[in-house]
Amino acid sequence: MLARVLSGAVIGIDAYRVEVEVDISRGLPMYATVGLPDAAVRESRERVKSAVVNSGYLFPDDRITVNLAPAHIRKEGPGFDLPIATGILAATRVIPSSAMNDFLILGELSLDGRVKPVKGSLSMALAARDAGLKGVIVPAENAPESAAVKGVSVYPARTLHQVADFLRGTSPIRPQKNDVRALFESENPNGSRPDFSEVKGQEHMKRALEVAAAGGHNVIMIGPPGSGKTMLAKRMPGILPPLSFDEALETTRVFSVAGLLERGQALVRQRPFRSPHHTISDAGLIGGGQNPRPGEVSLAHNGTLFLDELPEFKKNALEVLRQPLEDLRVTIARAASTVTYPAAFMLLAAMNPCPCGFYSDPRHECRCSARRIQRYRSKISGPLLDRLDIHLEAPAVDYRDLAGEPAGETSAEIRKRVTAARRVQSERFAQSPGIHCNAQMASRHIRRHCEINGASLNLLEAAMEKLGLSARAYTRILKISRTIADLDGEKRVLPAHIAEAVQYRGLDRGKRAA
Repeated sequence: MLARVLSGAVIGIDAYRVEVEVDISRGLPMYATVGLPDAAVRESRERVKSAVVNSGYLFPDDRITVNLAPAHIRKEGPGFDLPIATGILAATRVIPSSAMNDFLILGELSLDGRVKPVKGSLSMALAARDAGLKGVIVPAENAPESAAVKGVSVYPARTLHQVADFLRGTSPIRPQKNDVRALFESENPNGSRPDFSEVKGQEHMKRALEVAAAGGHNVIMIGPPGSGKTMLAKRMPGILPPLSFDEALETTRVFSVAGLLERGQALVRQRPFRSPHHTISDAGLIGGGQNPRPGEVSLAHNGTLFLDELPEFKKNALEVLRQPLEDLRVTIARAASTVTYPAAFMLLAAMNPCPCGFYSDPRHECRCSARRIQRYRSKISGPLLDRLDIHLEAPAVDYRDLAGEPAGETSAEIRKRVTAARRVQSERFAQSPGIHCNAQMASRHIRRHCEINGASLNLLEAAMEKLGLSARAYTRILKISRTIADLDGEKRVLPAHIAEAVQYRGLDRGKRAA
């Protein structure tokens, strides 16, 4: 007796179909799983047996062979429990084999037959739709996220008995409502964010972060303790443009694969803000491990990655940031396979000017030697600084600003300007796949969209020579200038835009001065 059930597994954030074959033949009682199963899949034997028996069905006392095809890819996780159990019930004629041809089935089983949630169900629903299947049978807790996929019916399963009755046609399962897009577009996702109006003083920093948000530029803030670096960073998500539905779908896929979606959550609706501790490992930051999983850079996809106390991070961890900052994705190579995760994030870093934190602070004496300061700053390599567009100095907040009432703009007001600038960039790069904002421009885009002449060219030339700006600062200044012009609604890059952009390259000026 042979039965076939379609299921799925995930590589990176992309799913592929797995054919679960269950063969029951006469012979000594035995249960074998083949097709490169990991430990969790091999252990499914005990879970499936108990679930079948406790659901009121007879478990065959024969030779059972379970094959997971394709056999050359390693299968991981407990998500094959439900398809294996339905395959056994089909092989023993409890369920008609033909009833499972149009469905992709996945789910973990508890010993009493309840269906428990699994990772990556959104990606598997996409794979089922692309394969032209009628629907997917998923754990009830995974149904909201799977229902975000149009063109495929999602059937929430709570117990093995319920699934068996549904496939036999004796008890229907009502499909999950597919109104995720309408709900996504009707609700306001930014209502609970910390607001920029709560920050006293530091107006130049607020302006710089507005420019960074408008163009997707990476930022490093350097200032003494208490200057508001962390406070401003935590308010950055509130001024970023809202997620589009496609961005939300891709971000949710990453969180689904990582198992970080909240119970019953359909989509990630706010741009991610990830702030890992400086003790994080390379694999935790970039992704990887024996069974590769997304790291913080991928969990920050379409959002912000905030690295506070940047020099305290391990040097190896910081250096591996260079590839995702450049390619907007992370590739993890293993002997059996290569996994790719998206990593289009905005890096926001903060650091003290010296180990004690008070270098150049007129109110506190710095006790660090020049050599110690140099050693501290050298932890941030030149190639990494190359990828940080805006260098922002954060001085201590003046007492008058602290004592006064905050009267700055709200995040909502800033976000309107940022969103308008991003809309201009979307239209500008509509014919350039993979380019969504000014920070992602390549040389050919800079030549086309950042052309300057006359007074703007003379000002940039003078800045390069007199302030000692490095050659790598040239393209960064042009990109930032283009963003400032977008915020001002200007089609051309004007001298005022160049002048402001030059102020955001403080570390280059510092190196020349040294």
